[in-house]
Amino acid sequence: VAQHFIVSYHIECTDEVKQSVVNTMGTFQDIVAEKCVDYFERYRRRTFVTPKSYLSFIGGYKAIYKEKFASVGSLSERMRTGLTKLMEAEVSVNQLSEELVMKEKDLAVASKKADEVLLEVTMKAQAAEKVKMQVQKVKDKAQAIVDDIAIDKAAAEEKLEAARPALEEAEAALQ
Repeated sequence: VAQHFIVSYHIECTDEVKQSVVNTMGTFQDIVAEKCVDYFERYRRRTFVTPKSYLSFIGGYKAIYKEKFASVGSLSERMRTGLTKLMEAEVSVNQLSEELVMKEKDLAVASKKADEVLLEVTMKAQAAEKVKMQVQKVKDKAQAIVDDIAIDKAAAEEKLEAARPALEEAEAALQ
């Protein structure tokens, strides 16, 4: 009976494995029949293994196989999708790695140029500082001269003020 129902049912296996499944189902039927006899001898109550119960056992096997096969198929599809995503990620990572190498080269060139510009700016800043110090010296000398002139001017104005009354008398006399 199992031969008829299982041989026509699609199972992902070799013919040898399928034949082993048929033989195992027959063995289970025989074991259940023996247990029915043991049950009668022990409890004096009759139980029977009917063709309907055997067909129900085969139907249950088919239903469980179909459910598990679908579950494994779903897991297999998810695994294939995951592997595809991993391969895509690998390609992206390789591409990004190549771009990173290029960017690192560009960064090294830009860094070298920046160092050169910084050196040039530093040299110009030092030159500007020297010029600033020279200008400051000239400014300090000029300020000293201005201060001296201011002192001389103040002294001259003082003398002028002291001489003013005499000047005014002389001017008044000429008139």
